Amino acid sequence: MNEKKILLLIDGSSYLYRAYHAMPDLRADPNDPNSAPTGAIRGMINMLEKLRREVNPDYVACVFDAKGPTFRDELYADYKAHRPPMPESLAAQIEPIHEVVRLLGWPVLEVPGVEADDVIGTLAVTGARQGLAVIVSSGDKDLAQLVNDDITIIDTMSGKTRDRAGVEAEFGVPPERMLDFQALVGDAIDNVPGVEKVGPKTAAKWLQAYGSLDGVIAHADEIKGVVGENLRRALSWLPQGRELLRIRTDCDLSPWIPGFPALEALRPGEADRAGLRQFYERYGFRSLARALDAGQAPPPAATARNGDLFADADRPASLQVQHRAGREDEIILDWDRLDRWLERLRSAPLAALDTETTSLDEMQARIVGISFCVEPEAAAYIPLAHEGPDAPQQLPLAQVLDRLRPWLEDPRAPKLGQHVKYDRHVFANHGIEVRGYAHDTMLQSYVLEVHRPHNLGSLAERHLGLKSISYEEVAGKGARQIPFAQVAVDRAAAYSCEDSALCLMVHRVLAPRLEAEPKLADIYALEMATSEVLFRMERNGVLIDAQVLARLSHELGERLHAIEQEAYALAGQPFNLGSPKQLGEIFFDKLGLPSVKKTATGARSTDEEVLEKLAEDYPLPAKVLEWRSLSKLKGTYTDKLAQMADPRTGRVHTHYAQAVAVTGRLSSNDPNLQNIPVRTPEGRRIREAFIAPPGRRIASADYSQIELRIMAHLSGDEALLAAFRQGLDVHRATAAEVFGVAPDQVTPEQRRYAKVINFGLIYGMSSYGLAKNLGIDNSAAKAWIDRYFQRYPGVKRYMDETRAQAKAQGYVETVFGRRLYLPEINSPNGPRRGAAERAAINAPMQGTAADLIKKAMVAVQQALDARARGTLMIMQVHDELVFELPEDEVDWLRSEIPRLMAGVAELRVPLVAEIGVGANWEEAH
Repeated sequence: MNEKKILLLIDGSSYLYRAYHAMPDLRADPNDPNSAPTGAIRGMINMLEKLRREVNPDYVACVFDAKGPTFRDELYADYKAHRPPMPESLAAQIEPIHEVVRLLGWPVLEVPGVEADDVIGTLAVTGARQGLAVIVSSGDKDLAQLVNDDITIIDTMSGKTRDRAGVEAEFGVPPERMLDFQALVGDAIDNVPGVEKVGPKTAAKWLQAYGSLDGVIAHADEIKGVVGENLRRALSWLPQGRELLRIRTDCDLSPWIPGFPALEALRPGEADRAGLRQFYERYGFRSLARALDAGQAPPPAATARNGDLFADADRPASLQVQHRAGREDEIILDWDRLDRWLERLRSAPLAALDTETTSLDEMQARIVGISFCVEPEAAAYIPLAHEGPDAPQQLPLAQVLDRLRPWLEDPRAPKLGQHVKYDRHVFANHGIEVRGYAHDTMLQSYVLEVHRPHNLGSLAERHLGLKSISYEEVAGKGARQIPFAQVAVDRAAAYSCEDSALCLMVHRVLAPRLEAEPKLADIYALEMATSEVLFRMERNGVLIDAQVLARLSHELGERLHAIEQEAYALAGQPFNLGSPKQLGEIFFDKLGLPSVKKTATGARSTDEEVLEKLAEDYPLPAKVLEWRSLSKLKGTYTDKLAQMADPRTGRVHTHYAQAVAVTGRLSSNDPNLQNIPVRTPEGRRIREAFIAPPGRRIASADYSQIELRIMAHLSGDEALLAAFRQGLDVHRATAAEVFGVAPDQVTPEQRRYAKVINFGLIYGMSSYGLAKNLGIDNSAAKAWIDRYFQRYPGVKRYMDETRAQAKAQGYVETVFGRRLYLPEINSPNGPRRGAAERAAINAPMQGTAADLIKKAMVAVQQALDARARGTLMIMQVHDELVFELPEDEVDWLRSEIPRLMAGVAELRVPLVAEIGVGANWEEAH
């Protein structure tokens, strides 16, 4: 039986990007950095020659994406919407790549309006029908949906083969289900959403259980928990997502392939040796030209562990240890190498810096190793605390840090990192204050694309098309994970150097985008300055009085015991107040209380909303609510805060997460200092435990009614502006307008209603929400909202215009230009669209408030530094800054801090900051 002939289909678009990012910045003239870039060209030549040697096809096509939109852009306007433009240095290499592929004798295909994947899919199926063995050369997992007994995918860069067994082993589903798998998972690079929080494992599990995407959709109601809810929200989208991701196999290629569906036009031709000779000379490929003159095959690519696009003759001689495609990672084990790298760092216009440590706790982490990168192909790792029988002799950590200290602490030496605040703490733990951090890729991403993930792996995949080494790949996972100090040095170097290199590469993509958007560039500058202040605040920490907490914890314990006894009496038996199952049995089976709603698993819910509803009519749910509130206070704060304090100083050091909230607000964790309840006596007593040491005081500075002031500024409503400009009680003024009485005739109840309306409208509250909040009927609530908008027409106009703007552009902005994206603003799902519309109203106010407090933090810290004050900023809680200060600086702080906070921006209404001082946080508040 004759062997099948081979059709080789090369995914040129995939490979040219990968070659570009894997190769160093090679130039036609190595001595002229402004000469033509050639790295991607050289990588493509190496890859093609490797394919020629290993496959030797009978038919071949190298397929590239053509310029311009495709049918998918018509199906989905946001298709590939977030992809950055092609780097100029890669764009300059596209035509030369096409030219050299043709000179090598291989047909090139670009089909307008059709993506390369669809051309490949059509040719693959056509070839298989004609009895050919089809090999697709690509690193793109999307093409796995083409695999069958006649179609195989190979990846020359990773050495991976995807046949039927390979696809199932890698993804957990057979090739026939890959399209359904992709629809569930989505494609972040092409901006095709899947089901939120559903990754490869969940998608494979569902498809194994239900057979297909249609089966999953049909059984969506059976899938429990948050992912089940997310699936049900995505049901209307999934068929469209599947169509977007489906590779077409029926494209009419006859205008571009003579005789199609016959494939004779795709037979490889002879290489044009004269043309190649000129091409190699033009682009400085000396080794290729020499091999051509000698009548030899081009020098093969080196066979590194992860594949290598360099040819040995073109390899820069200074690079030492190969770890990843196209990048040489140098492991520094002697002083000479360290000194040489220090010279490179000192002369580099920007150097990426990364630490490997013993802990994620930034206050406790110690250095295991440090990596640097000055160009994507030039990185180094200094192992400093690796352990184990195979660990090499390493340079002493303390002496290395002393040698690095002048560069690390030099503010004129520009540095780059990913989440630099963490690395600052790590170095500070060793007595080094790093200066000169010019950029942070996490914050660049946060400002440009706040609604997307900001970890380095996601950034590399999204912006570079590269999958990075995960921590689990080098250290293991779960119970088998080893400390980083026990990771083999070569693997640690590959991991850490890749992080530094990817950080630099991501920066080179994101920085131009920020530079092109002046407002966002200003927000990014604010975030960088805020990061510096947060580092210092976290370092300062706040002193905790453990005895106050212990007393309060004891009192809460006695209260909880008493409440339990009262609950038992009401229930007629003892039971576990913390058990939803037992609560359900007592409430609904024994006492016959009405069931308000069900959980995702179908059980009768006893969540807080249900308890609050039941507590209106029944005493036992009210007792359970009280028990839950006090139990949470005791477990979260009074029992744990003292344990979280540094035993040497008695101070608690919270972590402020800067790149989490889409509005720009900071969040606090380990411990969370922003969620201590202030409306209950117990919550306020917890604040009494935040104290100043002897001879010092606690001060609290808080913006007054900041979001209402921002609403006045944004809406331009004259009545609202006048109330603030005249220094009126704005809630009293609102009550007077809405209820049609003189301000001095407003009752406390009317003022309370007006306050609820004022704040409710900021959060997009509906008449139903207002009615529920105030305990009135819907018609009365609607009448009050209508009356409010009659008296404040500017507010209504602002809300209508903001909704329309959000629908048109997909985002809203703060006063200062921070973008707040609203992916669901045009959703066909009514509740999701409604939530997005409410967010569109609130986000500019909450986001502007976040911008203002960050501006205040930066301005205050600069003033403290300039005046060499002993005052420390120790906490930020929403619109409040908390200080610890010497007693002799109280008068200065009372006058200067409100002035500084009020002066960070000019709005149409005055900013007002109020300040209090005391022995503890509660006294100062």
